[in-house]
Amino acid sequence: MASTNDPFEFREFEEAETLLEVNRDAVTVSIEDEDRKPQKQRQPAGLAADGDEDPLATDDRAELLSGQKKNVPFWTFEYYQRFFDIETHHVKERIIGSVLPWPGKNFIHAYIRGNPDLYGPFWICTTLVFAMAISGNISNFLVHLGNPSYKYGTEFRKVTIAATVIFSYAWLVPLALWGFLLWRNNKIMNLVSYSFMEIVCVYGYSLAIYIPAMVPCILPYEGLRWFSIAVALCLSGLVLVLTFWPAVRDDYPKVIIAVLSTIVVLNILLVVGCKTYFFSKPEVVQQVNNSAVAEEIKAITPT
Repeated sequence: MASTNDPFEFREFEEAETLLEVNRDAVTVSIEDEDRKPQKQRQPAGLAADGDEDPLATDDRAELLSGQKKNVPFWTFEYYQRFFDIETHHVKERIIGSVLPWPGKNFIHAYIRGNPDLYGPFWICTTLVFAMAISGNISNFLVHLGNPSYKYGTEFRKVTIAATVIFSYAWLVPLALWGFLLWRNNKIMNLVSYSFMEIVCVYGYSLAIYIPAMVPCILPYEGLRWFSIAVALCLSGLVLVLTFWPAVRDDYPKVIIAVLSTIVVLNILLVVGCKTYFFSKPEVVQQVNNSAVAEEIKAITPT
């Protein structure tokens, strides 16, 4: 027969009020209380409640988490906006890399790294336009300095001509080169391919060396002018050749020579043409002035 004081005997628990009467300092936990916790406390830190969630922030967060970028048409401003989103130290690094090329160092692989920008090329081309026009104006003034028949006047048309030449070179030449490399890549599958924006970025930064080269051209010394332009031409051409050599080195030898020669020749034509137009040769100008004065004297003197 079981004892009345058997500890294993089943007994019903008293109500909570009866138990609390014995020890009023006891802490009780209810299972129902766990289900009544506010929903905000269960969300991770930094996330708002469902009702307060910003739809735009949700879309941006989902886009970042998925690692995908929204595709937009190329004729919209939103498409080009991402090419102007670049840090200042990246632009500085790319300018230094274009001014000081190193043999065997590809500019696209070393500095662009799949993130081309238009901010640097745009301001480099714009600065070069004004530097070339202003330097040519000052040089023309120094060449005619001391000539009483010369009247100095600002030549704003040089800014327009410089802008047309520089921006046409920085956009049309990369466009033609990109089309040709794309065509050759379809013919030979193992060729290295560059995007159009990467080629534009390379050409834009390759013009940076010509900005300081315009300063010595102000002085009326032909030897100094040609030396400054030749140094800048070698550095700029070296950047372009080292960059596009991997894209054509597996092609036929005739194609390699043709592509690299075209790149170098177009660069030479740009520099020599700008030098000839914007910076007059002092001896030629002096000779033209003397002949003009002589003709005026003959016209005034009676025969």
